[in-house]
Amino acid sequence: MSINEILTVGLTLFAIIDILGSIPIIISLRSKIGNIESGKATLASGLIMIIFLFLGEKILHIIGIDLSSFAIAGAIVIFLLAIEMILNIELFKSDKNDQSGSIVPIAFPLISGSGTLTTIISLRSTYSIEIISIGIIINLFFVYLVLKSTIKIENFLGQGGINVLRRIFGIILMAISIKLIQIHL
Repeated sequence: MSINEILTVGLTLFAIIDILGSIPIIISLRSKIGNIESGKATLASGLIMIIFLFLGEKILHIIGIDLSSFAIAGAIVIFLLAIEMILNIELFKSDKNDQSGSIVPIAFPLISGSGTLTTIISLRSTYSIEIISIGIIINLFFVYLVLKSTIKIENFLGQGGINVLRRIFGIILMAISIKLIQIHL
């Protein structure tokens, strides 16, 4: 187990998870659902990633889903989130008292979405489970910090800054979702 391997896996997952790029989405979702439980979302994301690390390919194979179909389904959910951000409309309706928003769509598909889960499976062909697990844990630490500080970030940016960022990142998110679909078609 080398530091270089851990850094490679950690940075690969960091780029795919893109928690910093998800800040406008998280702020937008928080304003809709009222509260995001940072710990709960982080733990759920970690659990999904770890389960997928050990059982992902088997689970998909058992239910007859290939990786491409899984990735496209996740990309469609991301595409819909992007439409919400760009057009400032509400597709995902949520009750303010419903705490499941910390899990769907924050933990899945935003943090541990199809791109992350597909990447974890791909990393298994090159790196040990221990190294991938450490990379996941390092990323979960950053995810938790970002989820915990979204209110401070929102206060710093102000409503105008958030509106601009939401639309810019909505377009970027839409482009990512389209790219995921293209790759897997």
